[in-house]
Parts: sequence; structure tokens; C-alpha cells
Amino acid sequence: MDTDVLIVGAGPTGMTLANELLIAGVSTVLADKLSQRSDLSRAGGVQSRTLEALDQRGLLEPLLATGEHPAITGHFAGIPLPHDANRHRLPWRSVPQVVIEEFFEQHLAAHGLHVRRDHELVALAQDDDGVTAAFANGATLRSRYLVAADGAHSAVRSLLRAGFPGQPGTLTIAAADVRLGGVDAPTSHTWNEDGHWAAVFPLGTDPQGRQLHRLVLGGPGRSLPRDIPVTEDEIRHGLSTVFGPRVHLLELRYARRITNASRQVEQYRHGRVFLAGDAAHVHLPLGAQGMNTGMQDALNLGWKLGAAVHGWAPENLLDTYHAERHPAGAAVLRNVRAQSLLMDWAGTRDPEVLAAREIFTAMAQLPDTQRHLADLMSGMAIRYPLHGTEAHSLVGRPAPDLDLGPARVHELLRSGHGILLDPGDTFAGVAGRWSDRVDRVGQGARTEPMLIRPDGYVCWAGAADPEPALNRWFGEPR
Repeated sequence: MDTDVLIVGAGPTGMTLANELLIAGVSTVLADKLSQRSDLSRAGGVQSRTLEALDQRGLLEPLLATGEHPAITGHFAGIPLPHDANRHRLPWRSVPQVVIEEFFEQHLAAHGLHVRRDHELVALAQDDDGVTAAFANGATLRSRYLVAADGAHSAVRSLLRAGFPGQPGTLTIAAADVRLGGVDAPTSHTWNEDGHWAAVFPLGTDPQGRQLHRLVLGGPGRSLPRDIPVTEDEIRHGLSTVFGPRVHLLELRYARRITNASRQVEQYRHGRVFLAGDAAHVHLPLGAQGMNTGMQDALNLGWKLGAAVHGWAPENLLDTYHAERHPAGAAVLRNVRAQSLLMDWAGTRDPEVLAAREIFTAMAQLPDTQRHLADLMSGMAIRYPLHGTEAHSLVGRPAPDLDLGPARVHELLRSGHGILLDPGDTFAGVAGRWSDRVDRVGQGARTEPMLIRPDGYVCWAGAADPEPALNRWFGEPR
């Protein structure tokens, strides 16, 4: 074998997975077809659950130190969702994808893992022992496992001939990175009476310290073929149509057309090959969910691959990747479709759509609705279908970030191990048999007993014997 895991695609999903495997002590090759890292912003925000996961790996503070990344108001279908300081420990932050990719690539390189660029995958074959990948530059690599993180037009998915059902793109909108004059709100969705609309979000600053924005334009007559370039005149006309003379274009840095395609692969696992991120699911970029969902795929899969490589993965552990992440991805596709409808994405001004939006906007003022939507959009609402979910409300959910005396939960997870919280020192004898992969925290924990997986999700809680859960998630004891 050339490596334990080959990751195809060095975007946020691929690099998040590479970091998880680095922590797990697994040899990894990260390959990408591009000759250099993209300088395009693309995704523009990091949700609460992803921020928590970065904090669990000690990466959040260094990432936020790379520039000004404000916490800003989220939205559902363009309806603002106010921050609730007591709801999520870490509110949504504006961190462009280009910043995340640069940060991760430098972090991985500092630990000896360098992206192999100019590696365009052209063939793959798998057998009982591993996967052989061939690249257009003549290189071949043999790995125990391969992960496709190579985007919406995934070469891996095509070579697997994996089913990718869903809704094809029926219209496009224009998305651009711009400098604007006259913008007076940190986040805004604005419609005019004819159905034309614009969305404006902050993207940090350029090297000269000037504010950048992501601008999205849609409405009647704005759906053009994807291969037609987005011009400055088109951007200026769109701004004028929605805002009048108040908002104007200072600089167009990058623009593309985005479709409303909505698809998800039928299976996230194909033998020794796994699909993650946009290779597994595509949808409209609403609510900063695409990049975050892909990074969460990687966080779910990474420790499980590490367990398989090190030989302690229990039977069917790798199958739980599909069982847990496919429903999570499907839920994102559903809420994006609902947002597209309520936003009147196509600018139809259909009276029935407008009536539904009016009622929903009023409902969104209710605290319970705001909390539900904030949990849904942030990834905090996910509850994996883990064994024993019926027994305790915490099981399957992100672990609460408790202060355990010597450290908080997110700090203890930086080892990449599981954690057994044992406040009564009841399970020391049992836990010792898994001590190479599970860290026990005894007296002083000031909480109820709880078993937390390396990805930060609770897989057992309560007063019962934790040994069945240890066996299920961490394999046979040593």
C-alpha cells in the first residue's frame, strides 16, 4: 500500500478529513486536480456545529485569528434569524471558503501533509484489500480506502457510476464577489415589486482592508445558461433594479451562475470508497449549509476510518457513515427546497407563494420557531439514529460543552479519542480496557455519566453499564 487513505479533492471537506486522519495517526494522501488552490470565495459562512467541531480540534482560535470574521445574523428563506446568545455557544461566523482552504492547507503542511496537485483522477479499481487510483499525469496510488471529496462534478462518483437522483437544475442565478458602495446593512435580502431580488452578505476584506460582499441576483429573466459569463453591466443592472441608485458596484472580483439542482447519492459507501461533501449531495447555496454539511461528513467519517485502519473498528462501524450522514444530507436538501419556495427564487410573484411567505414570516417572529430554525440551519438539530436513542435524550446529539474542572469537553476531544465521563468513579475498571482509544474523566466531572465519540456525539448516557456501548462504538477491548 502507498497509503492508508487517499482523499480525492482538497476543498474544505477533503482537508477536514485529512486533519481528522492526521489526528488519528493514519497515513493519508490528499490529491487535487487543480494546479493551485482556488482564490474564489464560494461558500461564505461557518455554522455553529462546525465551529464547535473546529474548537474540538484546537483549530477555531487560529482560524478566527486569520482576519476579521464577524458573527452575523443568519436567515431562513431570507427571513432574518436573530442571534440567541444562550442558544448556541458559538454563533454563525462569516469565514469565506477561500480563507478556510488556505488555513487548512497551511496547517496540514506544517504537520507534513502536503496537497498533491495536478492529480486528476481518471480511473479506479477496488478489490478485497484496497483501491488503485490512476491519474491523468501517469501517477498511480494504492490505498486501503479512498474518499471522494471532489465536488459536485465528482470524477469518483462518475467512475463508480453511483446513482445520483434528485432534481436537475431548471434555472440559474448570478453570484458574485464584489465591492459595493451604499450598503447599509450587514446582511440583507431585498425584493422589488416585480419579483427581482438581491442578497448581500459580508465576505471580510481584501488585502487593502476594503469590505467585500457576496452578491446574489435573481428574478424574472435572470436565468441564463451557465456558460454565459456574468458581466459588470449585468451586476449593475441587477443592483439598480432592486436598490435603485443607492447601492452601486465598485469592483467585480469574481462571478458565476448557480443552478437550483438538488441531488443526493443513493449510497455514501461503495465498498472501500466513500463519498462526502458535494460529491455526495448538491443543492442551492442557501443558509451556508453546503460547505458545512461536507465538513460534517468528514468529521463523521474520519475517526471511523482511523478505527478501521488501526484494526479496532467494530463490525459495521464504517456502514454507520451512510446510516448517519445520508439522513442528515437529505434533511438539508429538504430545508433548501422549502427556502427556495418561500423566497420565490424564480421571482414568479405567485399569490399563493407570497401568502405562504407572509404567514411564515409572521411565524418566524415566535421564539420557538426561531430556535427551531436556528438549530436546523446550524447543524445543532442533528440527532444520529444511534443504538439506545430511546433510552436517553442526549444520545445521538452533540455533547454539551461542560466545564469538567480541569478542562471543558471540547478541549478533551482534541486527543481524537472518545471520552467517558464517570463522575462517580464507577466505571474505572471497565474503561481501563479501552484506555488506548477512550479517555475517562472521573470525579470532578460534575455531570451524569456519558460516553462521547471522537466526533463529539454522545453514544451512551445514564446509569446503566457502558460496556455494551463501548463494544459497539470502540470495538473489542485490548
